Amino acid sequence: MQDEAVRTAGQLVFSLVGREDMKSLMARNNRAGLRHLAGHVAALLALGAVVAWTGDSWLQWPAMFVLGIAITHLFAPQHECAHYSAFRTRRINEVVAWVCGLLIMVPQIHFRYEHTDHHTYTNLPDRDPQHIPLPRSIGAYLWYLSAIPYWWSSWSGLARRSFGRFTPQELGFIPPGQRGAVVWEARLMSLVYVGVAALVVAGWHAPLYYWFLPLLLGQPVMRFIRMTEHVGRPTVIDPLRNTRTTQVGWPWRLLAWNMNFHAEHHLAPQMPYHALPRLRSLLNGRIPVRDGYRGGHREIRAEMKAWRDAH
Repeated sequence: MQDEAVRTAGQLVFSLVGREDMKSLMARNNRAGLRHLAGHVAALLALGAVVAWTGDSWLQWPAMFVLGIAITHLFAPQHECAHYSAFRTRRINEVVAWVCGLLIMVPQIHFRYEHTDHHTYTNLPDRDPQHIPLPRSIGAYLWYLSAIPYWWSSWSGLARRSFGRFTPQELGFIPPGQRGAVVWEARLMSLVYVGVAALVVAGWHAPLYYWFLPLLLGQPVMRFIRMTEHVGRPTVIDPLRNTRTTQVGWPWRLLAWNMNFHAEHHLAPQMPYHALPRLRSLLNGRIPVRDGYRGGHREIRAEMKAWRDAH
């Protein structure tokens, strides 16, 4: 099935876009990635300054929420660097991915192997390790959006791997030779978090207001966005059917590193993020587009209603 999935996506994109265009689209460079990263970091610094300006007033909470949205979106450069497509230089991809993963509590080595299986078995239940099932009720829908299940899975997984314990699914996608690196990565990250938490308890509150609390506040927004990518789409090996593309404004595209063009990304996973809008234009409307993230959720809720009516 893995070979079939790779062959299907590869043949499909080349059947839709000429080889010369694909060669141009696949060109990587450091300049675009560094410029985009600088913009993301500038947004983080500006929003951090707003949090500082609000002081101890009630405005600090909405300021931390907006900062948290920008922090959780560090998943976007981590994701791009996991594909080694954000920058031409491999080492830059690795360093940026690891730092972003540390800040959002997503271990990079583990994520890279998990994400590889996600692209191989996209949206296939029991095969895609990042599969998000269609909620069966409004309660389940809101529970997922709360990010509580996400944080439990994230933190418990980090703790479990710190002791060298892997799930059967993890044993399937992490190569035996890399399992030691995954364990030590989990241990190092856990040590960093425990150390910073100890400093907060000792009286240094900056990480609490500029990192931990914003991250917790912003994660439901990231869950809202991640759901629009595949939830409710057909469970088949076809990126034109199992993945959504959404049209969003430039601030969201800046933070998401063009990952709203998600079907295009699944057609050509190694294509640099900055080439995805051009790929979309070359596809001539072959991929339907949803009107923003809310448009994706309207479709998800319609799928939920259809499932309830059928059962």
